[in-house]
Amino acid sequence: MRNIVVLDAPSNLGLRPPAPGTVPGCYKLAGALRERRIVQRLGAFEGGVVVPPRYDRGDWQEGDGVFNAAAIATYTRTLADRIEQHVRAGEFPLVLGGDCSIQLGATLALRRIGRYGLAAVDGSADFRHLGNDTRIGAAAGEELAIATGRGQADLSDLEGLRPYLRDEDVRLFGMRDYDEDRAEMTALKIPNATVGEIRTWGAAALAAAVVETLEVPALDGFWVHLDADVLDPSVMPAVDSPDDGGLLPEELAPLLRTLVRSSRCVGMNVTVYDPDLDPDGTAGALLTDLVVGAFAED
Repeated sequence: MRNIVVLDAPSNLGLRPPAPGTVPGCYKLAGALRERRIVQRLGAFEGGVVVPPRYDRGDWQEGDGVFNAAAIATYTRTLADRIEQHVRAGEFPLVLGGDCSIQLGATLALRRIGRYGLAAVDGSADFRHLGNDTRIGAAAGEELAIATGRGQADLSDLEGLRPYLRDEDVRLFGMRDYDEDRAEMTALKIPNATVGEIRTWGAAALAAAVVETLEVPALDGFWVHLDADVLDPSVMPAVDSPDDGGLLPEELAPLLRTLVRSSRCVGMNVTVYDPDLDPDGTAGALLTDLVVGAFAED
């Protein structure tokens, strides 16, 4: 196993405020997992923190595009610099978010290096764009659309590198069976597996089959994006959109393990868990155990 480097990306810039006058608490994710000794348990190296700009939507109104866009663009480039450094060094960056917009830092970094895929383990596609919705605003619900070149150029075309990901290089796991985005993913020929399909085929077997499609000469490797909301709210209520019908821990564990153990997997990020919504810490402990278990030796 390559050296794992734990890097904090505590940005909440891509989420809407949970209530007026508040900010999303997912910026505490990294601290919460570190409290549970994730670095020590992984035997990982310390990668430090990429400090985000201040959360401030200013006078943003619906129809103004993505809020915090300038701050997200700046942060994406800075985070990409750090991730690129570790990938080029042959290290495995484990990036602790943060909201899902931090995925843009990873995909921009990899786009600078070559052609990479994305295995997104997420309860939703995060594919909102003007072609399918008018409610553009929160980048954390739009980051896959942005990474594949859809959306405003100040986020989707940083450094003239649009798209950071090609549609055909994306794989989605864990959308709810009733997700309306499924039709668009299928029309675009973006491979995807809902919770029900993962259960039918078996998480490890399905992940292994998908990994084979990412371990091809056309790709230099792939990144894993883990959104905690892929888990069912019965075990992971501490997310901004706790939708019923998610994966259970014993289903997510073999899926993650199969993905990250591929020699072509170059890094992973963890997002959206909100310690403010987890007063007894049980959801954070579970998430930590799942991430550590993915890298544990048999």
